[in-house]
Amino acid sequence: MEICLPGSIRYRPVQKWEGRVIRKSGWVRCGIAEPSGVPAPMGQKTQYKDGFFEKAFMSLFARKMEKFAAPGGQGNNKSKKGAGGGGLFSYDYESFVDVSKRVMQGRSRTEQQRVVREVLLSMLPPGAPAQFKKLFPPTKWAAEFNAALTVPFFHWLVGPSEVVEVEINGEKQRSGVHIEKCRYLENSGCVGMCVNMCKLPTQDFFTNEFGLPLTMIPNFEDMSCEMVYGQVPPPFEEDPVSKQPCFADICSIANPSSTMCPKLQG
Repeated sequence: MEICLPGSIRYRPVQKWEGRVIRKSGWVRCGIAEPSGVPAPMGQKTQYKDGFFEKAFMSLFARKMEKFAAPGGQGNNKSKKGAGGGGLFSYDYESFVDVSKRVMQGRSRTEQQRVVREVLLSMLPPGAPAQFKKLFPPTKWAAEFNAALTVPFFHWLVGPSEVVEVEINGEKQRSGVHIEKCRYLENSGCVGMCVNMCKLPTQDFFTNEFGLPLTMIPNFEDMSCEMVYGQVPPPFEEDPVSKQPCFADICSIANPSSTMCPKLQG
């Protein structure tokens, strides 16, 4: 089996991002099975070759989420095996996304976020958030350290990413993470899943449970995303994602007649 580590890196020049200067430090390419070695173009699904850690994390998260999921599924044998208990590698990425979709069923936006919070807390030892706050107070160093950890440890979920330089309160720091093409959004094709099951609960967990502000800025034009540690996220009503329409052509539960994704309501 393969163990995916941040070993394949190439450097790029300074670029501009939303008015802030960022310096790209290098792409982590492990796990991509595309001949080009990079994520597939928009409209095509990137092929991955998952290793030991990726499969372990997929199964761990999916099994924790399964108890909140609606019954049924897509008929994937691995998903069925996982639902019944299965082994350490009883889920692949497709069945992990299927569980996420079934968690969404019959739940409002806030209820979906509560499920993700409960799943995340269930994976931590008692008192872990309090210990995190002691070890990582909201400083520049803590923000940069967590950005560096995000690249290898979130790879199984979002795909290739890199640490970038951002500007927070007038100070430049390497606490940004640029996700080239989010694997979760790419495979789900659902704006609601991106926002309710990833962006909002992750922001809330780091900001409120861990005490380290985090803002996530998905780009629905190319499925990239920016994670900015140390930046306080805006209220949902003031966030541009609150008015984002569905991916009408690729989302299986899209409502093409709606001006915004129905899953973002309530």
